[in-house]
Amino acid sequence: MSAHTPHLADPEHQPSFTKGVFLGELREEFLFPFPEPTAEEQESLTAILDAFRAWASEHVDARKHDHDERFTDAVRAGMAELGLMGLNIPEAYGGFGATAMQFNRVFGEIGATDPALAVYFGAHQSIGCKGITLFGTEAQKQKWLTRCATGELIAAFCLTEPGSGSDAQAMRSNAVLSADGSHYILNGTKIWISNAGFAGVFTVFAKVAIEIDGKLKQRVTAFIVDAKAAGVSLGALEAKMGIKASDTRTVTFENVRVPVEDRLGDVGQGFKIALEILNSGRLGLASGSARGTRRILDEALAYAKQREQFGRPIVAFEILRRKFATAAADCYAADAAWMATSGMVDRGGIDYSLETAACKIFASELAFHASNDALQIAGGIGYSKEYPYEQSVRDSRINLIFEGTNEILRALIALSGLQQPGEQLKALGKAFKTPLASIGVIGSYLVGRAKKQVVKPKFTRLHPVLNEEGDLVENAIHDLALAVESVLVAHGKDIIERQYLQERMANAAIDIFLATAALARASAALTKAGGDETKAAWDLDCVRIFVPAAMRRARRAVRALERNQDARLDALVTRAIEQGTLAPPTALDG
Repeated sequence: MSAHTPHLADPEHQPSFTKGVFLGELREEFLFPFPEPTAEEQESLTAILDAFRAWASEHVDARKHDHDERFTDAVRAGMAELGLMGLNIPEAYGGFGATAMQFNRVFGEIGATDPALAVYFGAHQSIGCKGITLFGTEAQKQKWLTRCATGELIAAFCLTEPGSGSDAQAMRSNAVLSADGSHYILNGTKIWISNAGFAGVFTVFAKVAIEIDGKLKQRVTAFIVDAKAAGVSLGALEAKMGIKASDTRTVTFENVRVPVEDRLGDVGQGFKIALEILNSGRLGLASGSARGTRRILDEALAYAKQREQFGRPIVAFEILRRKFATAAADCYAADAAWMATSGMVDRGGIDYSLETAACKIFASELAFHASNDALQIAGGIGYSKEYPYEQSVRDSRINLIFEGTNEILRALIALSGLQQPGEQLKALGKAFKTPLASIGVIGSYLVGRAKKQVVKPKFTRLHPVLNEEGDLVENAIHDLALAVESVLVAHGKDIIERQYLQERMANAAIDIFLATAALARASAALTKAGGDETKAAWDLDCVRIFVPAAMRRARRAVRALERNQDARLDALVTRAIEQGTLAPPTALDG
């Protein structure tokens, strides 16, 4: 196992912004000041983007890739020649050593140009060889990363199985240590593996038996597996709805010998390693989704400016203008969120797991809705393969599933956010069993509770021009924290099964994080403009549309924690399950 990597979370010393929200705290130091690249970082980023755009304008044809369901070898070679396949691999191993901010911005550019090409790029670096970067030994990094950086080896990430998707603990793949301790014998099947057909190396997760308290337990463990090893076989290309040019297949491991030195991390650390890798990957998806939103709506905007109906361009009609305006504000917040979270990654040691989940949820849903809106604005031609709109709908849909479904990620945000408030209440419960001996614990809780009831968290770093919007966020954090405590008192451990409630808490927390990131971005713009609102008008209009709308959603979500129709929802779905059909028959059904 490698020494501590500064990018890894250190929640004991640098707790999460979003976890703080569940406690009624506003940890603005994680978002203010809004992160900016150094002049040197910006210069190198601009050079990379310019080089990619120039190359892509001649060599990348997303529509052809979609039609042919493959990339040409020349496209893959071009990505390697540009140095993109080693962009976030450290310089010591032949990569560029990009910051998270740089890498995710480039990911966004590739995603807006061709989403399937972004899958190829991201599956290789965001997740495929990321585990080696974060957790590999020096020998493993020298052996694998040096070839991944040049594109000689393409990496892939093997986690999902036929019986375990989001529930990674249910995996059946297993690895058994040989009698002489020199290697493992790996068996199992992985599905939906991006880059499988191109891959030279896999990061594979399998269960290994380990003795705990005298009993053998199966624990998820990570391995680096040579894709050309005997016993590795690939299934046929999957026929997919979108991102068709990305190579997606089943990978089967049958008695594959994996040298013990290619185990990644310690036995039983696989689940932690997988989560850390996926945390990294979600930011690229968020950036790609935000940049893709901008691209497809720019296309729709150009069309709406020249398409005339009733004697004027259709962009003149308010019902369409609203679509563009709200998407602009949402895109502003999505960009602010992934950039702010990238800043946390680059600072190191901060627990950013819930923030990456929030970025991915919000941006992926934004991109899918934006693609549908763009198609609608285009009207009949939007449905034609001759134009980019229908492909954008198909390509963007996968992002709601990739790297943890949005439903699972909402549960992750809620349950992780509830952990610390739950521990506080549990400690209080224990204290009440011996009240005389625990007067200090009880007293400090009651004082804290009284303070929480009365005192809202306050921004101290927000530009004063934005105080009104900041007040909305402060109120939302305050209301959510009080509601969280009430929910925990009412449901206790049963909250694990109450996903109607989890979803509402997560949605409120996501909107609070996005709103705070947008405020941090607008504050920076105002500061740069010397406080001149006219010079920062574009930023201000975006944030003043987004924040009130997001906080209205958050208020509704918090209110519904107490007043809702959950029992009726359950009654409807129970009937549907029993009857095998969704709704009551009509009088015409016979």
